[in-house]
Amino acid sequence: MLNFTFQNPTHIHFGEGQISVLAKEVPLNARVLLVYGGGSIKKNGVYQQVIAALNEHTFFEFSGIEPNPTYDTLMKAQDIIKRENIDYILAVGGGSVVDGAKFIAAAALYEGDDAWDILAKQQAVTKALPIGAVLTLPATGSESNGNSVVTRDGNKLPFSSPLVRPLFAVLDPSVTLSLSDRQISNGVVDAFIHTIEQYLTYSVNGKVQDRFSEGLLQTLIEEGPKALLPATKENLEVRANIMWSATMALNGLIGAGVPQDWSTHMIGHELTGAFGIDHARTLSIVLPAVMKVRKEQKREKLLQYASRVWQITEGDEDTRIEQAIRLTEEFFQQMQVPTRLSDVNLGSKDIDLLIERLEQHGMTALGEKSDITLAISREILTKAL
Repeated sequence: MLNFTFQNPTHIHFGEGQISVLAKEVPLNARVLLVYGGGSIKKNGVYQQVIAALNEHTFFEFSGIEPNPTYDTLMKAQDIIKRENIDYILAVGGGSVVDGAKFIAAAALYEGDDAWDILAKQQAVTKALPIGAVLTLPATGSESNGNSVVTRDGNKLPFSSPLVRPLFAVLDPSVTLSLSDRQISNGVVDAFIHTIEQYLTYSVNGKVQDRFSEGLLQTLIEEGPKALLPATKENLEVRANIMWSATMALNGLIGAGVPQDWSTHMIGHELTGAFGIDHARTLSIVLPAVMKVRKEQKREKLLQYASRVWQITEGDEDTRIEQAIRLTEEFFQQMQVPTRLSDVNLGSKDIDLLIERLEQHGMTALGEKSDITLAISREILTKAL
């Protein structure tokens, strides 16, 4: 196991009715900016619960944060922050809203000339407004980590800082009952591939991390499809297990002390930036191709994945690996997401643009050993056709 330092200070409030804890979690003397997306929280009752909990607080609202939040939208919040002396951000929504809140919080106290440098030049975040989160869509794990992704002019770039990790997060699985099938599918697949990125690398004898990861993968495989079936989609226990799996997948625990890949995400970001494809759907397209192209480099872990997650124990090594990849693709198809570029009407003619964008963004040495060159990324995208 590799050396590591781990701390996750986000205070989690999990369960039905927990939105009411906002009354105590958000300081009474705070000047709060409530940020959210397109307004769905007003249709499913979440907004009303939040407002009721904040009835003794001073708060202002900023809405319109879109999926894959954009720099231009997020920067509009800065006018309100300055005008109203905002000193606390409360994000209510899914991962995109929480990601957007993180950038808003960092940009508010950024002392450089252009807050975009936090992403484009990876300028360090030295100060940020405090953040709380009410999660409505389990997927990214953003509610309890310091990671964020923001888009500008088709460039989807990440940044990370412990200073933008939410101080607390409310996870009420009952609020996910209003999600569309597409949102459910995307969330389950996103959480699944977050786990894979930290698991399917090479062994450092991190047995605890591996077993945690395998448990999360199995839970998502078991529970994910149930959230799409009429007979079980209203089951709160199903939603609770999915919600907690998504948080655990990217709160830092399973990635502590083990190598991490993230090549699927970096390549996937270019598909979103160039063609506007849902984040999770880019991942479901790219991951099987990564597994196939990097089969030798990931052989030991692929065999472990086949055995422990899919219970594949018969046949030679190549047969077991191929079967595990096939079952992964079938799981994605069961979750109603694409597994090929052709599924989203892209072909070989589009690969050159994606490679150009990877090079432009410095993504030329990806993977757990930084050995996925642009040529190998091209091979991965070609395999994904």
